Amino acid sequence: MAKLVFGGVEEDIVTREEFPLEKAREVLKDEVVAVLGYGVQGPAQALNMRENGINVIVGQRSGTSSWDKAIEDGWVPGETLFSLTEAAQRGTMIQYLVSDAGQKLLWPEIKACLNPGDALYFSHGFSIVYKDQTSVIPPEYVDVILVAPKGSGRSVRTNFLDGSGINSSYAVFQDYTGRATERTLAAGVAIGSGYLFPTTFAKEVHSDLTGERGVLMGALAGVMEAQYNVLRKNGHSPSEAFNETVEELTQSLIRLVAQNGMDWMYANCSTTAQRGALDWKDCFRDATAPVFDELYESVISGEETRITLEANSAPDYKVKLDAELKGIRESEMWQTGAVVRSLRPENWKK
Repeated sequence: MAKLVFGGVEEDIVTREEFPLEKAREVLKDEVVAVLGYGVQGPAQALNMRENGINVIVGQRSGTSSWDKAIEDGWVPGETLFSLTEAAQRGTMIQYLVSDAGQKLLWPEIKACLNPGDALYFSHGFSIVYKDQTSVIPPEYVDVILVAPKGSGRSVRTNFLDGSGINSSYAVFQDYTGRATERTLAAGVAIGSGYLFPTTFAKEVHSDLTGERGVLMGALAGVMEAQYNVLRKNGHSPSEAFNETVEELTQSLIRLVAQNGMDWMYANCSTTAQRGALDWKDCFRDATAPVFDELYESVISGEETRITLEANSAPDYKVKLDAELKGIRESEMWQTGAVVRSLRPENWKK
C-alpha cells in the first residue's frame, strides 16, 4: 500500500502498481464470481471482469429487459447467465448488486445459497449497516466485503474502456477465510478501479447517501433550478438562462476543476468572475450548511433508509418514478437543455 497525505491526513491507498492485474488474476483464479443483478453496477463490473480474464457468471431474472441486455452483452443462458439463485449457488464470490430494496426482498433466498468460505460482495454498505430494516445478516461462515466505485455503472464501464479506471473505496466487514482483504482488493482491481482507498461499511453508506442527496445530485439539481428560475423571472431568455446555469458548468468550468482543482479554475477565469465567486462562495456555504447537517442526521438515523425502502418496495414505484422524471424532463429548463445539447458542435449535421 502507498501512504499518501490528503489535506494533512495520511491514508493507505492501493494502486495498480502495488496490486497489479496479474496479482488479482492469481488471487481470483479459483473463484467463480457471480454477479447478481444486471441493472446499474452489474453490467459494468461483470463486463470489466470478464475482459480482465476473471471467471464471471451473471444472475438475473429471466423475462426482464435486464436479462435481454445481458444476452446482448454476450452472456449465454445456461452457461454464463442464470437465475439469481442458481448463479448464487454456482458462485464462490457473490456480488450482490441488485437494488437496495431488492437485496432486502431476495435475501432469504440468497442466504440459503451461501457456502462456507464464499465471499459476499457489496458495492454499497446499505443492507449491512441498516440490517435492522433490511434483515440482511450474513452467516458467520462467509467473508463479507465491499468495493464501492465512486461513479455510476456507466462511468465504471466508460473509464475502463478508455484505460483510466474509476476510484473505489473498499472495506472488510467479516473475514472468515483470513483472505478477505486480498479477495476484496483483487475484485477491486478486476472491476477496473483506478485506485482503492479504505473505508468501513458504515462510512461508505453514510457518505454515499449524503453525497447523492447533496452535491452529486439533489443539491446540484436544486441549485441549478433556483438560478435558472431567477434569471427567467428577470427577463432572460431560456437559452441564456440555461447556458449560464448548466452548459457553461458542464462543458467548461467543471472540466477545469477536474483537471487541477477549484483554485486553478478560478485562476483561469476573468478577474470579474474570480472576485464575484470568491465573495459569494461563503454565502452559499453558510446558507446550505444547515441543510447538509439535517441531511446527514437523516442518513445516520436511518430515516433515509426507511424512506428509500418504503418507496422502492411499493408496487407502483416505477410508475411514480417515471412521472417524477417526466416532470423534470418536460420542464422548460430541461427542454431548453435538450435543444442546447443538440447544438453542440459534435451534434452538428455534416
